[in-house]
Amino acid sequence: MCQGPLDLSIVIPAFNEEQRLPKSLQSIRSYLKSHSLRAEVLVVDDGSTDSTARVVEGSRTGFPELRLISNGRNHGKGFSVRHGMLEARGEIALFTDADLSAPIEEADKLLAALREGAYDGAIGSRALDRSLIEVHQPALRERAGVIFNRIVRQIMGLPFQDTQCGLKAFRREKARVIFEQQRTEGFGFDPEILFLALQKGLLIAEVPVRWAHNPATKVNMFGDSLRMFLDLLVIRWNAFMGRYSMQ
Repeated sequence: MCQGPLDLSIVIPAFNEEQRLPKSLQSIRSYLKSHSLRAEVLVVDDGSTDSTARVVEGSRTGFPELRLISNGRNHGKGFSVRHGMLEARGEIALFTDADLSAPIEEADKLLAALREGAYDGAIGSRALDRSLIEVHQPALRERAGVIFNRIVRQIMGLPFQDTQCGLKAFRREKARVIFEQQRTEGFGFDPEILFLALQKGLLIAEVPVRWAHNPATKVNMFGDSLRMFLDLLVIRWNAFMGRYSMQ
């Protein structure tokens, strides 16, 4: 493990990812080797019942930047991201999906936006340039995603075209308060952290990235979409009730 200050932390929430993690970890390892970054990779095991933890431990050979964090039991993607981001030590903390639907090389675009100095966070977007989508979702699912993002913008007052892309990066110290106050534990956590970021005056860049749909996605179009919609209402209620400190 790297000692001293780190440039980058990569957080990967993982629940039963024994099949997809080996290839993703290899891609991240190659990416870090090609960049002069002092980095760490934190895989947050969300109570997996398969061999996710063993896969991570087995991948640590020759990969000292890799670390396994356990939630103990299953909580949800939002909880896992929060756990990892609060454990991170890098100047920039980035989280990405275990299947790397947005290739890890696209992190360069987010890091460049942050290094320009004007932004406190940078989020990947599929909506700004749909020509970068290499594998589209089924038509119904893709249309539902577009509609959901419109609903998010209307309910939450967010300006972003795509709140749900799984590749996001933040200046860790500036953004720590966001994850400390985050309450949503499931898939609907993205709008909450973006809402909190804007409420606290953080400047967020939305950056078009390459992306490919993975048919093995664990997001249920109907069930999880309903839960995410309800999460939006809870977030607005929490804000109305003053449950988020605006300091």
